[in-house]
Amino acid sequence: MRALRFVLPWIALAAGGSAQVMSVSDLLKLAAPAADHRIAYGSDPNQFGYLRLPKGRGPHPVAIVIHGGCWLARFDLEHTGSMCAALTAAGLATWSIEYRRVGNAGGGWPGTFQDVAAGVDHLRALAGRYRLDLKRVVAVGHSAGGHLALWAAARHRLPPSSTLYRPKPLPLRGVVSLAGVGALRSFAARTPAACGDAIPQLVGTPENYPQASPIELLRLGVPQRLINGALDRIVPVETGQQYEAAARKAGDDVRLTVLESAGHFEVVAPQSAAWPVVEQAVLSLLRQRGR
Repeated sequence: MRALRFVLPWIALAAGGSAQVMSVSDLLKLAAPAADHRIAYGSDPNQFGYLRLPKGRGPHPVAIVIHGGCWLARFDLEHTGSMCAALTAAGLATWSIEYRRVGNAGGGWPGTFQDVAAGVDHLRALAGRYRLDLKRVVAVGHSAGGHLALWAAARHRLPPSSTLYRPKPLPLRGVVSLAGVGALRSFAARTPAACGDAIPQLVGTPENYPQASPIELLRLGVPQRLINGALDRIVPVETGQQYEAAARKAGDDVRLTVLESAGHFEVVAPQSAAWPVVEQAVLSLLRQRGR
């Protein structure tokens, strides 16, 4: 019940929006074919990923998909299955990673971040067997997962003294952040706080924000595509605008696209009018020259 208490504001905001936008219930109802493989990257029950492979011999470009849900144990990776299946149908392998979240044993600080790093880097162990092209890897995250996708691209900026540091992180071709939270401090300070006190629990202490918040780790050095719904009441457009301005000032290749008729969940729903924009953003990064 502890985790549920924190997620109630998030659900209330989603339910209270306009009838023309998707709700969290709509998203959770989306069906998707089962993944091709369930693969552990660690010993904890939440340290695994779903791998889906496109047709053909490969080597396949890869989209690492990081789910959202306010960083809370209440929401897992299942609701991104239809999104992953759509990207796989478009020719990409998808590696959808689960991770310990606030409310899980070991979740929050530093476990959530350590799991994302380990899950991303585990692609190196999978590349040979599944013919994955490690020179063409992008991270795609939604909401809290958008934060973690940006962080995954930023972690090469961490000092070796950081608890979150891992040597030689897997290089990414770019990031697509879908209604993502790039600035943790300001998002946590919003009233009402869409995720309750999940961010303070995620970060642990204020001294950890410089290691945890992408806006405080700029410049990332990879292209970043931000997509927000204009009708999003959970992660409003101003959140993306704040991050875009800071990333551009730091010298990054960053672009925010605002979808006028979309809310918070359309951006991860292949059946929505927003989806072609998302898919094109992912594919366009894979066509760019790598780092």
